[in-house]
Amino acid sequence: MSEGYMSGFGNNFETEAVTGALPQGQNSPQNCAFGLYAEQLSGSAFTAPRSSNERSWLYRIRPSVKHVGRFKKVDFPYWLSAPDRIVSSLPLGQYRWDPIPVSGANTSFIEGIRTMTTAGDCMAQTGMASHAYDFNANDEHHYLCVADGELLFVPYKGSLAIFTELGKMELGPGEIAVVPRGMTFRADCIEGSARGYICENYGAPLSLPERGPIGANCLANPRDFKSPVAAYEDKESHCSVTYKWGGDFHKTEIDHSPLDVVAWHGNYAPYKYDLNTFSPVGAIGFDHPDPSIFTVLTSQTEQAGTANIDFVIFPPRWLVAEHTFRPPWYHRNIMSEFMGLIYGAYDAKETGFVPGGMSLHNQMLPHGPDAPGFEKASNADLTPIKLDGTMAFMFETRYAQVVTEYAAKSAGLQDDYIDCWAGLTRNFPKRDDKA
Repeated sequence: MSEGYMSGFGNNFETEAVTGALPQGQNSPQNCAFGLYAEQLSGSAFTAPRSSNERSWLYRIRPSVKHVGRFKKVDFPYWLSAPDRIVSSLPLGQYRWDPIPVSGANTSFIEGIRTMTTAGDCMAQTGMASHAYDFNANDEHHYLCVADGELLFVPYKGSLAIFTELGKMELGPGEIAVVPRGMTFRADCIEGSARGYICENYGAPLSLPERGPIGANCLANPRDFKSPVAAYEDKESHCSVTYKWGGDFHKTEIDHSPLDVVAWHGNYAPYKYDLNTFSPVGAIGFDHPDPSIFTVLTSQTEQAGTANIDFVIFPPRWLVAEHTFRPPWYHRNIMSEFMGLIYGAYDAKETGFVPGGMSLHNQMLPHGPDAPGFEKASNADLTPIKLDGTMAFMFETRYAQVVTEYAAKSAGLQDDYIDCWAGLTRNFPKRDDKA
């Protein structure tokens, strides 16, 4: 166990912030130690198979029914859900954006979220939404609970402190964190401001992909995932909790912190992961393998091998394939790809795609290296090359991604993105009709 964290993906953990707070041998004693309340938080149906059953037992100062009062509807117009109520007038196409603008002063986390695309239906628990965030103000009395899905945080600038019911996590660029569906938390910026991406997963919880013939090791190894040890707030002052439910927002006022879990055990827990511990595999002979070999986490559907979401990264790695075009090949895909850049440059798009930028290649729309990238790769000396100082990612889904009105009207939308392929010329010799 590293300081403040417990190691392992999907493990059954037990942790207590006060010695003796965690009951032994049973979940719900008649009287919990220190007058705590026992409560179960279930992330799956009670009757889900053991291998996919997710739940944790929490021992808290007050039961969560005391963490809500009467709700009132509130509006956060830039955080949208699928199905998007306002379909943008943007025609079909491949799109790319500059980073979202810097937020004004005193912008909180929830105010700083901008939804770029949505897919599926949050009420049907299918699909996802992709968001960008930029915020610069912390509100230690405001908490958030997202019932629509789990949140995957991908920062690219500035560090985050995420304080959940089950403990605290800190992460910066090159790390990710997941807050499970229905878990109350607060997100704070550590360095004055923070920018990044969020994938809101409406579907099955993210899990580790099967390795198949790769075997028992490499890709994202379970031991590198870290869940927080128990930590709690014993704060009796005015607080508010905003629930996101069914795509709408509802706010309730209480007189204490809802982060009051003194001890817990189970496998339904937040976690963080350092992307630099991902162990890539690739071609050591010829040809570029499918990008699925870079999958860190996946949210599966009933259709085997077709994901609700794949979270894919393109990390530092060696390129050694012989007589091979080494960047990603030109392709069309049943999956829809929302891409972002954490740091460095992406080898298939060396200009116009910067950290904080985003691109969308929807299902069956062609895409691939830009003209300069094609020219460079086609004429490169095929010695071993280390791609270093780079980290790009994709939120990939089986569902078509709808561009929000905010994204469609954003000043950062690159109207000339389609021109990145304009320089691709015909190389095949023209037929001589006189011959």
